[in-house]
Amino acid sequence: MTTYRTVDVQGIGIFYREAGPASAPTILLLHGFPSSSRMWEPLLARLGDAFHLIAPDYPGFGHSDTPDPAAFAYTFDHLAEVIDAFTAKLGLTRYALFMQDYGGPIGFRLALAHPDRIQALIVQNAVAHEDGLGPLWETRRQFWAHRAEHETKLRENFFSPAATRLRHVGISPAPERYNPDHWTDELAFLQRPGQADIQADLFFDYQNNVAAYPVWQKWLQSHQPPVLVTWGRYDPSFEAAEAEAYKRDVPSAEVHLLDGGHFALEDQPDQIADITRDFINRVLGGSQKK
Repeated sequence: MTTYRTVDVQGIGIFYREAGPASAPTILLLHGFPSSSRMWEPLLARLGDAFHLIAPDYPGFGHSDTPDPAAFAYTFDHLAEVIDAFTAKLGLTRYALFMQDYGGPIGFRLALAHPDRIQALIVQNAVAHEDGLGPLWETRRQFWAHRAEHETKLRENFFSPAATRLRHVGISPAPERYNPDHWTDELAFLQRPGQADIQADLFFDYQNNVAAYPVWQKWLQSHQPPVLVTWGRYDPSFEAAEAEAYKRDVPSAEVHLLDGGHFALEDQPDQIADITRDFINRVLGGSQKK
């Protein structure tokens, strides 16, 4: 059974989904943009029999509170600080990190702050190397360099129906397989009051993630955590070469290139669940407590 709760963290209501026995190995699921913990429902349903799964919504996302950006800095440092406090609130002291898209920058910040808590990393279309940033990122770098000059154009594209659909369908040869409810719901979320400002601020801060890639790579090289990469090859934003790049830092990393898009869990829920179950059972076992 999956439960749905909200807990106060630093005065912010953080919504989260939870499934599985608390005595089982814990997997902390960190979602991407512009989704929420809802994206993890396929795994909660498939893995809750054996693992303890926790999936929070970040401030400004999903069902969590949305503080005014005039009073709350929407940066990855700040989101990671809140999620770190969230894990402390729930008493999570040991866990595997499952990171997708924006979950990567938040997850790596948690790993750097508390390396002793990280039992394993599962990466699904989350970037930690320049290999993952393809041609689409050239215009995005222009926004970082000259925000005022490029912000109007970025907003027109970033929050458009076409771009929201593309994040899901990508370059898939079978677009008819994709449920339009996914991007329709996300577009409605992006059109809520204040979202354009929040997401523009957060994406402007994304340049600090790119600058931190060498630090994250060094952490991987020095700690050599168990790493599983499940990568959707049809992702229009992040290059498939990024999946193999993790093996430069952690040679033992397991890499699976899947027939899926940026949100590969929509395409291959059974395959990703099976791969994850096998990986966690091998590296953690089924009886360790959080």
